[in-house]
This record gives sequence, C-alpha cells and structure tokens, in this order.
Amino acid sequence: MLRFFGIFLVVQLVLFGIEMLGPVQQAVVHPWTGWLASVSASIVHLIDPSVISYGRVLQSAKTGFGVSIEAGCNGVEATIVLVAAMLAFPSSWRMKLWGIGLGFIAVQAVNLIRIVSLFFLGQWNFQVFEFAHLYMWQALIMLDVLIVWLLWMRYVAKRDPKPAVAAAA
Repeated sequence: MLRFFGIFLVVQLVLFGIEMLGPVQQAVVHPWTGWLASVSASIVHLIDPSVISYGRVLQSAKTGFGVSIEAGCNGVEATIVLVAAMLAFPSSWRMKLWGIGLGFIAVQAVNLIRIVSLFFLGQWNFQVFEFAHLYMWQALIMLDVLIVWLLWMRYVAKRDPKPAVAAAA
C-alpha cells in the first residue's frame, strides 16, 4: 500500500506540474476547455436555442447569464487524479491504458452533465448554483473518479494476467 501511495503522489505531482506549464495550457488545456464550452452549448441548445459559447464561456443570449469554465472545472484535474491512481495500481499496461481511456470518457461525460446543470441552475437560482458549484458537484466529480477507479480495479483483479497483488511469502 505504501508503494501505491508513493507512486500515486509522485505521478500526481508530475502530471499537475506538466499541466501547469504555459505551453501545455496553450496547446492542450485551453483548447480542451473551449471544446467543452462548445459541446455544452450544443447540449443546452436542445432546450434553450438562445445559448452561445465563445472561448470557455457558455452564455444565454436571452438572459445574459453565463458560466466560464475555469481551471478545476474542465475535468482535467479530476482526470489527473484518476490517471495517477490507475498508473500506481499494479496491473498490465494494457489494462492501465484501457482504464485510462474509458475513465477519461466517464469523467468528461459527468463533467458535461455538471456544466449543463450549472448553466441551468444559475439562471434559475444563483444561491443554488453556488452551492451546487462549490460543494455538490466538486464531491460528485471526485466520487465519479473513485467509482470509475474501483470498478476498474475490480475488473483488473478478475481479468488481468499480471497479478494485482503479490502473494505474501
């Protein structure tokens, strides 16, 4: 367990450090965040055709209310935590890559639901928006990461040819 925890912390430090680099922000994080705003606008547009997106902002042209998808709200940090946990867990690289790919999709799907729901909540009641943004969705995104990781570990334990835990001598 100490080995897992050590690798988990080191991988997080490295990945968060890489994510903070200016070129990575410009080449990966900002375009990703803009894409999230655009996809969120497409989803919201099904219900509210007045929605527009520009950069990382999702805004109602009718009411003027908008949300800006900032660092910590784009799913990148949650994905880094999931990736670090999967890389730290003893399994084959095939299982790690499979888990990271599906885990990324799962985290981002929940994050899209988060963005869309916050957009609608903010137009309905700003106090509820604040609570949902600062507390409820923060916990739900990390719960999503935990559930995806636990499901992946369960799958790996049953199917990975490389033993997940070395036999005690």
